[in-house]
Amino acid sequence: MSKRLFVSVDLDGLADDVRAIQDHFEGASGLNFVDPEQAHVTLKFLGDTDEDLVPDVCEELEAAVEESGVDPFEATFGGLGVFPSRSYISVVWLGIREGGEQLSALHEAIESRTVDLGFDPEEHDFTPHVTLARMNHAGGKERVQDVVENHDPDAGPLQVEEIRLTESVRTEEGPRYSTLERVRL
Repeated sequence: MSKRLFVSVDLDGLADDVRAIQDHFEGASGLNFVDPEQAHVTLKFLGDTDEDLVPDVCEELEAAVEESGVDPFEATFGGLGVFPSRSYISVVWLGIREGGEQLSALHEAIESRTVDLGFDPEEHDFTPHVTLARMNHAGGKERVQDVVENHDPDAGPLQVEEIRLTESVRTEEGPRYSTLERVRL
């Protein structure tokens, strides 16, 4: 059996902030919003992972946190962006104002450890962000572009004390996430 896994920092307690930011995009056709209760920063997407590998992954995550030298820290979120570009939008995201260096250090250590375990290396440079919505079609592209260019929202602060190994289960209502393991900073 395999599980669809990723490593994250969850935005516990910030769902109202995330929801308020998503409200700026109201009426933008084609946007599929992320559940604000499940908002997170993905540090590493592992994908389909054999269940037998989960203990090894947890061990490597603990070692990665140790190697990163990152202690608990405060993160704040703000600013909006899109991937891959403003002319072709597939993801709308909330950026990181404070804590980006720590998130990047965690990502680098996790990336190194998980690639050594046999996971695929990232294809893109790491940009710490919180996915707010995915764009299914370009109907509301102009609205999204306008909001991204003219709004500079804030969320947080968040005290980051752990990373999580999270399972993503696809459902008709969208993905449902559950924490398999917590690794303290």
